[in-house]
Amino acid sequence: MTDDLNHRPGTLAEAIRRYKSGRQTFSVALGELLDEFYMDGDKGSRLARLQDPPECAGDKVFDAYAGAVGEHLVRRWHLGTPPEWTEEPCRFLRRPWFPPGVQAEKPILLVESPMAFRRRMLFVEAEPLRRARMPHDARWCAYEYLRTGLMPEGDSVDPLPDGA
Repeated sequence: MTDDLNHRPGTLAEAIRRYKSGRQTFSVALGELLDEFYMDGDKGSRLARLQDPPECAGDKVFDAYAGAVGEHLVRRWHLGTPPEWTEEPCRFLRRPWFPPGVQAEKPILLVESPMAFRRRMLFVEAEPLRRARMPHDARWCAYEYLRTGLMPEGDSVDPLPDGA
């Protein structure tokens, strides 16, 4: 998979390379990768997008976040065992981190944060990798209901795989 900016990053490692090189912001590179990941219907191909270990950038929060993304995507979409690189010591924080400007929401984020983020002491919303192209499974619908108070209508809901 290429680092050509005319194409979306195909792997998490490639998205991180783009960020580290200054060619894209992390939010843009990650968003493009997530779109590719969510549009990919093959579980093996999805898992392959996360296998290559991204380099540690030297920013503790960023490196922990990358580890959380790799682990969360594997667990959230039932792809098997997260890659070994997600357990590297540089992928964990020693002090809690919250997004800027969320003082009032901290108690909610403490409870909602998915395990891959929480165990790295990153406190985020329940679906931190939500995108428009994200499949709408039962978990997505439940979160949308909690977040908005509205039950999504007319949306085809993909059941969770393997009865999870």
